[in-house]
Amino acid sequence: MMQLFGFFRSGTSHRTRIVMNLKGLDYAYVAVDLRADKHLEAGFKALNPQGLVPVLVAEQFVLSQSSAIIEWLEGRYPTPALLPPDAQGRATVRAMAAVVGCDIHPVNNKRVLDYLRKHFGADELAIQRWCATWIDAGFEALEVMLAADTNRGRYCYGQTPTIADAYLVSQVEGARRFKVDLSPYPNIVAVDQACMELEAFSRAAPLLQSDAPH
Repeated sequence: MMQLFGFFRSGTSHRTRIVMNLKGLDYAYVAVDLRADKHLEAGFKALNPQGLVPVLVAEQFVLSQSSAIIEWLEGRYPTPALLPPDAQGRATVRAMAAVVGCDIHPVNNKRVLDYLRKHFGADELAIQRWCATWIDAGFEALEVMLAADTNRGRYCYGQTPTIADAYLVSQVEGARRFKVDLSPYPNIVAVDQACMELEAFSRAAPLLQSDAPH
């Protein structure tokens, strides 16, 4: 059985759980407590020298970086497909995913926020404002992209979930955590609500993971 090393509140872990659930894959979830710096211990860094989650152990090899894991899963388990069959559609979906994966999440992840706290004296209000700034910037663009697609169904692209939905839903969770006002983004909210009606998304929710506080 595959092993997925992650943290319940990690957006990258969250999006990977969604994709694995959409693919109907069985896997063992191994919690890595970022609050206790377990990701910096030698045992975990032997799996991923970056000391970041998620990490997937499958078929006797190790994969890090959620984007690489998700692309491997799409290639290895092609049904159901989470990328459109045509080149333009695939590029569109990857572009939407990249708004989250390349432009929002990297500046809002734990090590960046810890650096702001330690070296710039940022308090929690400053952290909240920092995160909201970059979430809003990305969501403004995504909202326009969603509104422009007149052929879109209930999801980010087409009539079925794609990897763009996995990225978006995990980032909406982060937006709520940092108290971002989502009212300017009705299309994003609608996609999130549609996705959360599916078990693959609801079962991946951070607070349902074994390492979440109860």
